Amino acid sequence: MSVETEDAFQKELVELFVQEAQEWLQQIHVALDELQQSPPSERHRALAQTIKVGVTNLGGSAATLKLSDVERASFSALPFVEAVQDPSARISTDDFIALCKQLGHIHGALTRATGVTFEAEDVPASSEDPPTMIPTKEFLTLLRGLKDEGITSNAFHRNLVQTMLAQAEGLMERGVEQCNMSSIHEFLERSAEGEQGFLDVVQQELPHLTAIIHTLKTSGDALSTPSSDLQNAVERVAQLWSAAQQVNASHAMLFFMGLHSFLTIVTQHRVVVGATRYDAIQSRLDQNLVGIEKWADNGRMERMAIQRVLPCAP
Repeated sequence: MSVETEDAFQKELVELFVQEAQEWLQQIHVALDELQQSPPSERHRALAQTIKVGVTNLGGSAATLKLSDVERASFSALPFVEAVQDPSARISTDDFIALCKQLGHIHGALTRATGVTFEAEDVPASSEDPPTMIPTKEFLTLLRGLKDEGITSNAFHRNLVQTMLAQAEGLMERGVEQCNMSSIHEFLERSAEGEQGFLDVVQQELPHLTAIIHTLKTSGDALSTPSSDLQNAVERVAQLWSAAQQVNASHAMLFFMGLHSFLTIVTQHRVVVGATRYDAIQSRLDQNLVGIEKWADNGRMERMAIQRVLPCAP
């Protein structure tokens, strides 16, 4: 394919993407307008899901076309959508303002990437007291200080300080000069809740997985194990794999992905596996539990370090 043909094809793809993006943004803003009117719980969840799907579609299509700024702006909006998706949670006006601002970043990224003007919706004014802010530059300095002190941990390749540092640098690049302290604390709280929830699920599921591994080992082959038990184990591991992915527990995610593949093969092909192999799997399972506990501890240490250097609210 010639360069001219490739350029024409890319231009056609971008034009189609613009049409899709306009439709998704229309759906997002209509849903957001209704969401702010305190609809019934089921409707609230459906509207939040509409916004989440629209943002995800935008990011995915942008990634396909290598529109990296649009991709980043879109996927960066997901935490803001998640902050308003639970009708039973305390959702403030500032949560909606933050989401509206992030949608504005998507509009701007789309305009820059495609040359087509995507006008952002007006961001509503907050009826509550002005939020406590910290200059983004100051926040960056605090995070860099933590990094330089070596407080952050490299265990399980996690680094919460580095993650927040990258986010703050992104804000600076977009010209955002102030960070909302409440948003920072809420991010840390959600991180803590997510990690503890993941650890709780792993600890809860471990006895079930240990039992199925023991059954497979003692029976000698998968044919002697009820298929329902095997399928149940596969589903449990798939849930753990997904949970690890959601909290970015990369080593745990890789382990559960491998365990899922192994159990799937055993279930589908009913293969014979030696007892020593099951012993090795059980050992890895136990090691991963210890690793996940350390991973969660490292997260707590990093959050405490970040909270320690943040200025107190007036």
